[in-house]
Formats: sequence, structure tokens, C-alpha cells
Amino acid sequence: MSRLKQVFENKKAFIPFITAGDPSLKITEELVLKMAEAGADLIELGIPFSDPVAEGPVIQEADYRALAGGTTTDKIFDSVSNIRRTCNVPLAFMTYANPVFTYGTERFMKACKELDVSAVIIPDIPFEEKDEIIPYSSKYGVEFISMIAPTSLSRIQKISKEATGFIYCVSSMGVTGVRQDIGNKVEEMIKVVKEVKDIPCAIGFGISKPEQAAEMIKYSDGVIVGSAIVKIIGQYGENCVPHVVEYVRNMKKAITF
Repeated sequence: MSRLKQVFENKKAFIPFITAGDPSLKITEELVLKMAEAGADLIELGIPFSDPVAEGPVIQEADYRALAGGTTTDKIFDSVSNIRRTCNVPLAFMTYANPVFTYGTERFMKACKELDVSAVIIPDIPFEEKDEIIPYSSKYGVEFISMIAPTSLSRIQKISKEATGFIYCVSSMGVTGVRQDIGNKVEEMIKVVKEVKDIPCAIGFGISKPEQAAEMIKYSDGVIVGSAIVKIIGQYGENCVPHVVEYVRNMKKAITF
């Protein structure tokens, strides 16, 4: 069974996101280890980019901090290598087309395979252009994760047919960020997906509170939380680890029945 299948096997998944290199790669390594211990089922590592179009101000600022601190794709791969010495938590990279193409798509996917990175999420590569990535990700056994948003249902059906790993369900239109209310269109989207294919669906964009997570998990297979965690990291900097661990523990508890 693939590592990604195990993430959702007989349980609901909690998937935290952090920006690699914010506040430092050393802290990123520590966060991954401690979040895994606290119950994270899959951890998304953001590879910072200077123009992160899908991100709201919280994650944008984290990207800028990481880049200003000298974070590079090579250094992130080195950190994942360090993590892999003691921790086998499933990992996914979330990044943009530019860092992947600049690094060299095949070289990037080969490094993912070598470091047991299960998946990549690239928000600025639309479904119609995924062939720029798929030949390389497939060659190295790295899942290219499809994203769906509250758009036309026929488009969701089309994406679902070809999706692998899991589907990233964007809860509402717009950029990432903490939201008070999350639209109820997600439930309808997931129904459409499940009619087409039996594939896990995880909801992201806007979830920040245990109550929201508990609500969303009723009709999804996992919840993804980024901005709320990145905000804690931004607030506490080098001292963020215990605060993030407590948050992850509470969120995992909220989705475990």
C-alpha cells in the first residue's frame, strides 16, 4: 500500500502545512518531527516562492521570511534528508511551477522519490497543463495532487476521473487564509467527486478552529490547515514549536471520533 493510501486508511487525516525555512530550516525540521508525534497524518511543506499567487498575506510573509533567511530548494531537500533519519511521516511539497521548473522537473521528482516525499501540490499548474509535470512525477512515483474549487460541476467530474493520491478541495474561492465562515459548497463538491471515483478528499483554505475541523470532517476524509499554523510560527518565531504542537494536538482530537 502506498504511503498516501495509508494516510487515509480507516481514519480521518489531519494535514498541517508549514513554510519550509520559516523561521529557519532547523525549526522546520523540529516542527515536522513534533507535529508527527502530535498526530499529524501527512505534513505539507511549502517551498517558498517570491510570487505565491494562491496565498494570502500570512503565508506570503512566511515565504518572504524564509527566502530572506536564505532558504533554497536544495537546502529544503537537505532538511528532509535530516528528517528522514528519525521520522517516516508522509510528506507532500506544496510549491509553484517556477521553483520546480527552475530546479529541473525531472531532477526535482527524482529527489522527492529519494527522500520519500509522497506528493506534490502545485496550485498554479491548472488541470489542463498537468502534462508538464505528470510524466516526471509518474516516473518517480510521486503523486501530483489535483485541486478542485467551487466551480462548474462538470469540471470537477473531469478532474476527479484523472486524479490520484487524494483530491485537495478548496473550501472557497480566493487565496489561503483564516476564515470565520466556510462555504457549504464543499459538501456538494465532494459528493460529485465520490460519484466519479473512490478517492480521498481533503478540505483546505480557511479552516482554523477545532469546531470548523469537526464540521468539515463529517463529509471529508481529511482537513488541511496552513495559515492558522503559519500565523503561530510568525508570532512566536524560534519559540513556536510547543505552541504549534498544542494546536496540532487539539485539531487532531477534533477530527477523531
